[in-house]
Amino acid sequence: MFETTLAGSLPRPDWLAEPETLKGAWKLGGQALEDGKRRAAAEWLRHEEEAGIDIVTNGEVFRSHFVHGFLEGLTGIDWQKMTRMGIRNNRYELEVPTVVAPLGRPAPVHLDEVRFSRAQTRRKFKFTLPGPMTICDTIADGYYGSRPRMAMAFAEILNAEARELVAAGVDIIQFDEPAFNVFTREVQEWGIAALHRAIEGLPCTTAVHICYGYGIQANIDWKATLGSEWRQYEEIFPALNASRIDQISLECAGSKVPLSLLRLLPDKQLMVGAIQVTADHVETPEEVLATLEAAAEHVDLERIMPCTNCGMAPIGYEVALGKLRALGADARLMRARHPG
Repeated sequence: MFETTLAGSLPRPDWLAEPETLKGAWKLGGQALEDGKRRAAAEWLRHEEEAGIDIVTNGEVFRSHFVHGFLEGLTGIDWQKMTRMGIRNNRYELEVPTVVAPLGRPAPVHLDEVRFSRAQTRRKFKFTLPGPMTICDTIADGYYGSRPRMAMAFAEILNAEARELVAAGVDIIQFDEPAFNVFTREVQEWGIAALHRAIEGLPCTTAVHICYGYGIQANIDWKATLGSEWRQYEEIFPALNASRIDQISLECAGSKVPLSLLRLLPDKQLMVGAIQVTADHVETPEEVLATLEAAAEHVDLERIMPCTNCGMAPIGYEVALGKLRALGADARLMRARHPG
């Protein structure tokens, strides 16, 4: 009980990439870069095991960005044709690449890193992929004519990728969908259908990660406008509970999400975020325990999986390591308090 895991990303070490930013530039090139990514992944996997993390990831250290790291392996995208578009329902604007032709995946994108990472650990291994809706909110459409059609095209490609990764030993495939709390109507109209296409036929545990956004000032500013309670999840949790996804990851520590909303997910395993993505504070095991005990007032104990709120790529390496240790120590406290 209380299997620990993390939402996905971990900081890339400062010798590998610009630290403490979501998309820091690589500091190495060529074969040195590929060797450095493998070294960083192996080091994080060892850290996770030593901290007591039960379901590990490679920290996404092979990618420059959680979405673009996958899209770079696809065809049909023009990386020179940059389109300015609003992200997360115009929360902020970015210049993004443009889909200009039918999407294709000429070769597996992440298979080599999964094979390497799988060989480094005997623990359950989770791999994260960007979800179809979030991809469509991160790249411009110059070909499909609608987000639902483009999302289904991405979902088919994600499914093909996921099938190969599972065959290589991945135990859990998680799709990251931070756009789910913004486009709540669209989640119900086509977002979950796209997720179902992405997980079709997968013989593994499936998960979706949703969050209110971390790592950049635009997200911080937006959350300041949401008031004393963040209730957007109330609109989508019933549909997510009825979905075929096995696990749902969301933030609980330091957020304004009413934990009573967890009652709307009675049929899912819940990765309860008990670690904040904060650069200036490492939680104590007792602080993590308090968050999980609060969640336990609304969730069956056997469905709680202690987790981080979100990916920790934008914070310092040692801070993230301290947070993982607190998470592992807390799980031991929870097991002692709730044996069996």
